[in-house]
Amino acid sequence: MRKPVFIAMAIALLFCISSFKAPSYKMGRLKYNGGGDWYGDRTALINLIKFCNENLKTSFQPEEEIVEVGSEQIYNYPFIFMTGHGNVIFSDQEARNLRRYLTGGGFLHIDDNYGFDKFIRPQMKKVFPELDFVELPVNYAIYHQKYNFPNGLPKIHEHDGKRPQGFGLIYKGRLVCFYTYECDLGNGWEDYGTYAGDSQEARLKALKMGANLIQYIFTK
Repeated sequence: MRKPVFIAMAIALLFCISSFKAPSYKMGRLKYNGGGDWYGDRTALINLIKFCNENLKTSFQPEEEIVEVGSEQIYNYPFIFMTGHGNVIFSDQEARNLRRYLTGGGFLHIDDNYGFDKFIRPQMKKVFPELDFVELPVNYAIYHQKYNFPNGLPKIHEHDGKRPQGFGLIYKGRLVCFYTYECDLGNGWEDYGTYAGDSQEARLKALKMGANLIQYIFTK
């Protein structure tokens, strides 16, 4: 049985001040069809989990879980990460399932790992035909949580000389999907030295922005 309401309850509980040990959750990585590399940024979530547990005092389990778009298991994760370079295809059933997850309290972070934009936008249109991605202004709360980003998303990796942009799908007043474009947050979460030209400064910015994202969705 699908129980989207569980997600909202879990979100409230995670940051609840209590004398009991905080419940433990897992971050999910979205596996999709179409041939794109959904498995990219292999160490990203592991490092983000560690950073959030240490700095936000969350209690995520140390390993990510892989979840398929059309699976009922998707409802077990309050936060799901999606990345890639290539093609994405959502079936009608998968689009419906993802929509139920997101409208029921779940949250999807899509990170363009370069070249993803032309594939992901039409697929998310299947999920929310009535919505368009809107660029979130720099004063949006997601940029001003534990860490302050007065100029919006940090630029982690350079590709085409474009500025980083954060787009959102807002359903009934709630941000349900955050799409980071020309930013490469996921690359910044990976182990230091994974990419030529990595810097500790950029990596820390990426992790702090990731922590902001987690804090935002778990307290809104």
